[in-house]
This record gives sequence, C-alpha cells and structure tokens, in this order.
Amino acid sequence: MKLLYLGDVVGRSGRAAVSGRLKDLRARLKADFCVVNGENATSGVGLSAGHAQTLLEAGADVIVLGDHAFDQRDMLEFIGKEPRILRPLNFAKDAPGAGARVYDAPGGRKVLVAQVLGQVFMKRPFADPFSALDTVLKAHPRGGLVQASLVDIHCEATSEKMAVGHYCDGRASVVVGSHTHVPTADAMILPGGTAYMTDAGMCGDYNSVIGMDTAEPLRRFVTGMSRGRFSPAAGEATLSGLLVETEDRTGRAVSVVPVREGGLLSPSPG
Repeated sequence: MKLLYLGDVVGRSGRAAVSGRLKDLRARLKADFCVVNGENATSGVGLSAGHAQTLLEAGADVIVLGDHAFDQRDMLEFIGKEPRILRPLNFAKDAPGAGARVYDAPGGRKVLVAQVLGQVFMKRPFADPFSALDTVLKAHPRGGLVQASLVDIHCEATSEKMAVGHYCDGRASVVVGSHTHVPTADAMILPGGTAYMTDAGMCGDYNSVIGMDTAEPLRRFVTGMSRGRFSPAAGEATLSGLLVETEDRTGRAVSVVPVREGGLLSPSPG
C-alpha cells in the first residue's frame, strides 16, 4: 500500500495548493491513502470546520491537528461529527474527538492513524506521548488487525521525534514529524521496518519564516518587540510530505521518498 503524508498546511496559500494539486499528486504517485496535517490551515492558527471540509474534498482521507487543535472554536464541536479529523492522543483528558482511529483503504485494507504531541520545548505540559502510543500500537499490530499504521509526532525537539521513531520501530509502518515546518533530510527505514522522517515540512510559502510573512517575525527577532500578529505568507506554496510504500502482510515499510511539489522547494529539472 502507498501512504502519502503532507506536512502542516499553512494559511490560504497552503490550502490553495492542496485544493489545486492534491488529487493530481495522488494519481501520479498512485497513493492509496492520504493523511494531511491541517492544524495551521486557518489564518496560520488552527483549523476551522469550513477549511477542514475543503481539505477533505481536496483528497485528504484523514486530517490530523496538533497543539493548535482547537484555536478555531468551531472545531470543538465539529471534530465530534467528523471522524476523519484527529486531535493528538495526549492533548487533554477531556478533549473532544479522538487521537487515533482505524480507517478503510482500497482493497478492504485497514490503516491506523494516530497523533501525539511532544513534551520538550512545548508551551503546555502535555501528557506522556510514549505511553499513549504504546496502548494504541499494542491494540493494533501492523500486518494483523491493520495492514499499515501511521504516527504523526507533533513536536518541537528533533531528539524527541527521533526517540518516538525508535520507540515505534517494528510496531508502526510510518512515524513522521510535524510542527516545525522545515523538512529534514533524514527519510529512512529503521531496522524494524518503520519508515521515519523527523519533519515532513509544511504545505505553505517557503519565502517566509516557517510560513509566516517575514515582517513581524523579523521585527520581533531584531527589536525584541511586537507590533502586530503573525500573518501567513501569501506566495506560491510548496506541497511537502512523504510517500511510503508498505507490505500488506507485515506492515513493514519497503520504500520511503520525500515529496516536494511546486513553490521554492520544487526539485530542479534533471
């Protein structure tokens, strides 16, 4: 099975790129299943119900969120009505929605999708991601009850993302990082057959500061003072993500390839 993952969608530019290019991208890559991180899709902070519908109609099978899961207040209610949206497993004990679910894929196959938040350098003290994942992965062994499983680790520290990757090695098909919006160069298959990448990058305008128009971030870095809110950059977005092929019988990853489409990070011809 081929699993396509797209990193954090940022603002209108990111939404437009997903809406305009995802279906064609899925067809060209022959992707059977697609997970999109949408937690920055609405004005760079959170995801509204309307924009969630836009991403689902564009070709996402599942949308995962992150630490900004409920910054758009209507998501508090909408997530309970839309099972294709997941918030982090360890967000809060009483948070609405779910942090992991099993979904149908073509050919009668099943895919587990789960998301956790890291603890290092995050603004809130989230619960332990390792124990949260342990419970879910034990209940859904790859190659058994599910043919493939994908874990999104939404986290600031690269070391913590790597630790989660090794913790899940041999149990998940894919562990991919999100949150920092900068794609890393370490796509690989770990010894136990888990595809791993520390950060898939963002679906947004890379002529920016992690997706935001440069003026306000630069002002804060240079002067230590703010003058307004961050606003998403509005140039052409790059779709950034990961394509992983798995073996149905075992759930092991057999190939992993970073995805870069359009914008400043589009691969050079030849």
